[in-house]
Amino acid sequence: MSNPGPTEAAIAARRQQTKDKLGRVERAIAQLRRERRRLAVRAIAERAEVSATFLYENAEARALVQQAVVDSKSRHDRRMGGEHDQIEASWRERALNAESELTRTQNEVFAQREQIGELMGQIRDFDQMVSGDSLQALTTENTTLKRRVQQLAGEHRTLQERLEGARSNLQFANKRIAALEAELLEISRP
Repeated sequence: MSNPGPTEAAIAARRQQTKDKLGRVERAIAQLRRERRRLAVRAIAERAEVSATFLYENAEARALVQQAVVDSKSRHDRRMGGEHDQIEASWRERALNAESELTRTQNEVFAQREQIGELMGQIRDFDQMVSGDSLQALTTENTTLKRRVQQLAGEHRTLQERLEGARSNLQFANKRIAALEAELLEISRP
């Protein structure tokens, strides 16, 4: 058996060196995943202690990096999609709650106004027939009801503002969804 010539030895050394670099690239990708770091060519090259040129020129290294980046983006997109769905559901629920509370408050204000109108009519009627003490009690109740109407009107304004805020947040969330979908489409294009 003859000793390999200098050319064969150099080729074998070069192959071993490439194999070692590929092993370091695989380990670097695994470490970056465990650390939940961004998988990018520069980060992988630095961690594996290889040049970015090696990652671009070597077909196996390029395939490892591309697959790692695709897997990373896919996981990130799923996680972000889930978080976005939770946020959107929360805002939608808040908006629905605000709308139902607003409707309830409007109905209560309407009922209070009707009651005030009836009491005002009764006061006019009783004013002619009732003594001063009864009239004073009715006037006090009327004042109390007016304060309650004012309080309900204030609550109505507050709920209206909350509803507007919830609608604004929902619009922002919808715009953010559209932006994320556009990013996904750009990423998925070859």
